[in-house]
Amino acid sequence: MPPYGRRSDDLPEKTAQPAIAVSATFTAEALQPALAFWVKELGLEWEIRFAPYNQLFQQLLDPSGVFARNRSGLNVALVRFEDWLRNGGSADLEGNARRLVDALHSAAASFASPLLVALCPPTPEHKGAFAALENLVRVGVTGLATVHLLTPDEVNAVYPVDEIHDPHADELGHLPYTPVFFAALATAIARKAHAIVSPPYKVAALDCDETLWAGICGEDGPEGVVIDPPRFVLQQFFAQRRSEGLLLALCSKNNDEDVADTFHAHPEMPLALDDFAARHVNWEPKSANLAAIAEELGLGLDSFVLVDDDAKECTEAQAGCPEVLALALPEHAEEIPEFLRHVWAFDRARVTEEDRRRSEMYAQQAERTRLERSSPSLESFLVSLRLEVRIAAPKPEQFARVAQLTARTNQMNATGLRRSEAEIQELLRSGGAECLVVEVTDRFGSYGLTGVMIFRNDRQALAVDTFLLSCRALGRGVEHRMVARLGEIALERGLARVDVPFVSGRRNRPAQLFLESLGKPEDGVFHLQAAWAAQVRYRPSAGAPPRIVAEKPAAQVSRKPVDYARIARDLRDPAEILRQVEASTLRAAPARAAYVAPRSSLERELVEMWAALLNLPAVGVHDSFFDLGGHSLLAVQLLSRVRRIYGVELSLEVVYSGEFTVAELAKAMELKEIEQAGGDCQEILAELESLSDEEVRALLAGEQDAAQSGSSS
Repeated sequence: MPPYGRRSDDLPEKTAQPAIAVSATFTAEALQPALAFWVKELGLEWEIRFAPYNQLFQQLLDPSGVFARNRSGLNVALVRFEDWLRNGGSADLEGNARRLVDALHSAAASFASPLLVALCPPTPEHKGAFAALENLVRVGVTGLATVHLLTPDEVNAVYPVDEIHDPHADELGHLPYTPVFFAALATAIARKAHAIVSPPYKVAALDCDETLWAGICGEDGPEGVVIDPPRFVLQQFFAQRRSEGLLLALCSKNNDEDVADTFHAHPEMPLALDDFAARHVNWEPKSANLAAIAEELGLGLDSFVLVDDDAKECTEAQAGCPEVLALALPEHAEEIPEFLRHVWAFDRARVTEEDRRRSEMYAQQAERTRLERSSPSLESFLVSLRLEVRIAAPKPEQFARVAQLTARTNQMNATGLRRSEAEIQELLRSGGAECLVVEVTDRFGSYGLTGVMIFRNDRQALAVDTFLLSCRALGRGVEHRMVARLGEIALERGLARVDVPFVSGRRNRPAQLFLESLGKPEDGVFHLQAAWAAQVRYRPSAGAPPRIVAEKPAAQVSRKPVDYARIARDLRDPAEILRQVEASTLRAAPARAAYVAPRSSLERELVEMWAALLNLPAVGVHDSFFDLGGHSLLAVQLLSRVRRIYGVELSLEVVYSGEFTVAELAKAMELKEIEQAGGDCQEILAELESLSDEEVRALLAGEQDAAQSGSSS
């Protein structure tokens, strides 16, 4: 098929522009319009590239292919197992699946961008036939930090489509799916991409009345409010998100005792008071309460989502805290469950063990805070904590958390470098870098993986690339032990110094204060003598530790502005998504010598079909399909629609045998209908072939008139 979109063979050998790079076992270019729509909707400056047709294995293994050249985006591998049986083949399906897993392992170890493997639905006659292969791939990629999986069941659960398959387009051009399913698949891919590359929101601040329950607890009484089905689902939704690492907070204009009594009066609710890491229930403006919660949790406001039934409250909160994402629930409660299912802000690409334990760790942190306040001195507090620090190379399953820390840690982060799992793996594999991670425990429990150091040998120094520590462990001497370990490594390798660069950011003042306590920078780099660094110890009496603050971010935040409410409200149905994709790509009519209007009902219908397919306001019956921007992919879709609507089966020969216009297509359809009618009509067909469009139309019109006059008599 002629190329559609930007293909790998059109690209320079090295491509720095981020991209969604796609390779498939079938013709996948029909994804391009919807992917382009979502890239724009999400504010991403990404290109969309397609590998050559049916070259998936090659792209996974080729060090110079479209996947390998995608340095900072997302690679997408589309797999339809039955394609290995195409054209009556008898492929070794299990063997191919195992080779696919091996190729995915190779790609994960070689390529810089994360890889999304989308297993695509089989035709109805193969339904259920590939369950074992799907499981083989699922198990095979488990543990690959840079590989993500998308299954047909996942797509269907969120973006269901009645008509998935297009057998005629599959036969003509190996284009197996309907346009509406391609829109659904593109949306699922874009949603996964967004979850992979976007920093996750950390806190959901929930209103109470008409949000967690129906009714007003201060007026109806704690027993008088109702946990109706939509609110029950809402609570289930946030209970699940909490188990995946999202912190919950109560932010409500109410009497605190009324809210507490309501929770106690309804033990059947999926959420309990203990599930909330913070609770600000009073009559202050919600913007003030959000700021107070952010300070209490030590988190930036740009990591908060406010969920409220009152649009006015959302407007006030966002006016006072523009960094917060404020979501007003639908006016009709029955719409709440579906709305929440489509709020992309709550998606997580992967859930780490630290995510699952986050609420527990914040509860432990509250215990530590109480102990610190009751201790007579900082020294006695640290002694009573019984702190243990373990510094070691990361395990394979910990790289997701390492990447997460580079994205989330702001205060004790010397360089502020943000890296994906794939970028970290690439840095360690080919950049000569090494990584150490820091795990901390005390008498209350584990802090989890809280620190990261990435460094490399550089002549006479150990050059630090990343030096960060989560604020949950900050100010307790852990950062000093990290420096000491770097000093020990430098001494072991005969290096004279440990060089730690510092890049000033919006919120990393604590990192600056800590490094300045060790020395003075030169040109933004702290040069620490290795022997001295190895002896660094925390002495609380020498001065206060760096202060942990939840600084109010500036109005301009680093997140790409995404209208999550619009997506959840208006862009959750695949058919509607397809309509909006088509509307967004509507093109101006091209220059033409003369416009010729349709002259029959068939031509009028075909003109409308062409205009919709080509995204044009109008098409003339003598306008060339290819001059209008048509290509082979659209030709396949066009002929498939003709077959589905009119029952006329045409081959691609009609597209390429001459000037392809609406008039020519109408003529070919009329001739095909006569041919399909059967009978001894070869001479009639030969005669019709020699007639012009106007002569054929006049002949048919005459026959219709004769038939009508005969029936009237």
